[in-house]
Amino acid sequence: MATSSATRAIRNPKTRFNWRVSDTIRRLLVWWFELRAKISGRGYYCSTLAGLDDYNLTVNSDLTVSCNCQDYEGTGHLGDLRKNSFEEIYFGPVARKFRDDLAKGKIPIPTCVRCTIHRLEKNVPPPVPRLPHRGMLLENTVVCNVDCIGCAREGAAAIRTTKTMALDDLGRMADLAARLGMEQIFYLNLGEPFLSPRITLELPLLRAKNPNARIVVSTNGVLLNTDAKREAALSLSHILFSVHGISDPMLEKYMRQGSFEKARAAMRDMAAYRDARGRQAPLLEWKYLLFNWNDHPRHIARAVEMAKEIGVDIISFWPTQNPFYGVSWRYKLGLMKNIGVKCWKGHEIVLRPENVPTRHIH
Repeated sequence: MATSSATRAIRNPKTRFNWRVSDTIRRLLVWWFELRAKISGRGYYCSTLAGLDDYNLTVNSDLTVSCNCQDYEGTGHLGDLRKNSFEEIYFGPVARKFRDDLAKGKIPIPTCVRCTIHRLEKNVPPPVPRLPHRGMLLENTVVCNVDCIGCAREGAAAIRTTKTMALDDLGRMADLAARLGMEQIFYLNLGEPFLSPRITLELPLLRAKNPNARIVVSTNGVLLNTDAKREAALSLSHILFSVHGISDPMLEKYMRQGSFEKARAAMRDMAAYRDARGRQAPLLEWKYLLFNWNDHPRHIARAVEMAKEIGVDIISFWPTQNPFYGVSWRYKLGLMKNIGVKCWKGHEIVLRPENVPTRHIH
């Protein structure tokens, strides 16, 4: 079975096998998408490259720009902000080729089949691209303290020329987000944001330059462990704590080198620190990926109890297909419909409505 360079860079055998299977599935999907376009005469367009998406467009730690958040090999690189302006990159030759290929029914990179492409109506041209304004990702670091089976981060880290973004560069990227009028900044991608040694400076700087933006961080929680970091985190709008289980053994089936107990303490202490200052932001959400080893009703019930004890605002349950052997069949078979309310994530339970913006409440 042929493997990508990103897959070969992964050291963990279990993770590498999972991504070999994933690579094969993507190749099959490319074949199917192109066949469907040829038969129907309907091409595709990418909402990210049309400037219509909230997510995916990513500035990496070395200032390269990717059209997607899963660019483990660099095949989605549109350009380099050390060499060209954002406008030159976004409307440049690589992005233009991607748009043209999609419109013709061709898939420019395999990642497209699991990303934000949409079918065009027959004989209808794709939307005219505009500069993005709804959202972007900023990757302050590609380094991480855990090893998740569903993440091929090692492949991306191998091609980054800078593993952690310099503070001056971050200031420039914060200025870029402000100039584009970004409504949302996702301060995350393939690394652990709180692993950056300058995180206590980065978050206030990002907020100062983008006072009205929704700024979101996703963390495994282990390193959000000091008052200095918690104070900096008050600059955020939303923190997603990716904690996938209710014990260390359960968590470590997916997130190696993670710690449930440290993550639980981080959620609890962040909630207490925020509340003691009379603040409602950042919104604190326990993000619980569903696998077939953590989705039993008693596991879910205990997670909800813990979330209430900790003091987070939301606990959400997200189905996933990665790793392929971990799929939650209870969710797939519709046996989890009674968990909170259905939403784009999967299901969520709002625990503290007074802290949750109206648009999050169902």
